[in-house]
Amino acid sequence: MLAYILKRLLLMVPTLLGVLTVTFVVIQFVPGGPVEQVLAEARTAGAEAGTYKAGRDSDAKQIEALKKLYGFDKPVHVRYFEMLGNFARFEFGRSFMHNKDVWALIKEKLPVSISLGLWTFLLSYLVSVPLGIAKAVREGSSFDLVTTLALLVGYAIPGFVLGVLLIVLFAGGSFWDLFPLRGLTSENWAELSWPARVADYLWHLTLPLTCMVIGSFATLTMLTKNTFIEELRKQYVLVARAKGLSSQRVLWKHVLRNSLVPLVAGLPAALVAAFFSGSLLIETLFSLDGLGLLSYESVVRRDYPVVLGSLFLFTLIGLIVKLLSDLLYTLVDPRVQFGAAAR
Repeated sequence: MLAYILKRLLLMVPTLLGVLTVTFVVIQFVPGGPVEQVLAEARTAGAEAGTYKAGRDSDAKQIEALKKLYGFDKPVHVRYFEMLGNFARFEFGRSFMHNKDVWALIKEKLPVSISLGLWTFLLSYLVSVPLGIAKAVREGSSFDLVTTLALLVGYAIPGFVLGVLLIVLFAGGSFWDLFPLRGLTSENWAELSWPARVADYLWHLTLPLTCMVIGSFATLTMLTKNTFIEELRKQYVLVARAKGLSSQRVLWKHVLRNSLVPLVAGLPAALVAAFFSGSLLIETLFSLDGLGLLSYESVVRRDYPVVLGSLFLFTLIGLIVKLLSDLLYTLVDPRVQFGAAAR
């Protein structure tokens, strides 16, 4: 097992190198870089103020100064190896758009993504796993059919569309003004008592969290149900029942343990996916300044340090999570031996 872990850790290096190299190469051919965007904004601001004069604000000296400011005056290969050296020390540079250290900027946006991701993950598992077990035990019943229909309807509604509907209904759109529309806390949050802070936080989180979790219920519930049904039909269940064990004892002591193997092994990947995927539209809709919105804005504004830095971190986290998922397989199911397969 130790040899397998070391092998996987070593394989992370060429994977990260490949991701960074491909992204860096693509960036070199993308039109409208940060220099061009700054010049365009300067022209627009000058034209609105009536101070812009063609041929002066965008002359060669200004362009060279901007290239030197952003480091584009150096050859491509020099910038590439400087980037690799900095990333090896987890130094991602400064954001062009925010003029802040990229690592500090990511940490600043992280609380929003953690709030959405952690609650999405917890609610999805707390609701879907018991519901999937109940559906498996009552397969073919009215309860199974009704809950399946409800899950499919929730899965079919995009989170962004559901968010617009919730805003219209409950956030002062056209009907009731019950929930806030912006941010995760109120402006006077620091002045509130701790119980009031918790209530205020959950109050702000209700609508965006509803949009995030509704679509995730269907996949996890049906996976739980199908896994339990598959285990219930196996020979050892029939043998256990033939020995006189009660249905509840067979279900909770034997079937549950074997059925949770794919669910438990997938916990790390599900947790990271809840943090870093599917939140861009929700963050935009509810004015939540998180990593999803930051990544989107950095791509649009050609903020290359943020693009490369966040991509490096997300890729590294994804590789580590994949390794943890494999290790969880060996803990949940001792029959799986990756170390033996690697030799």
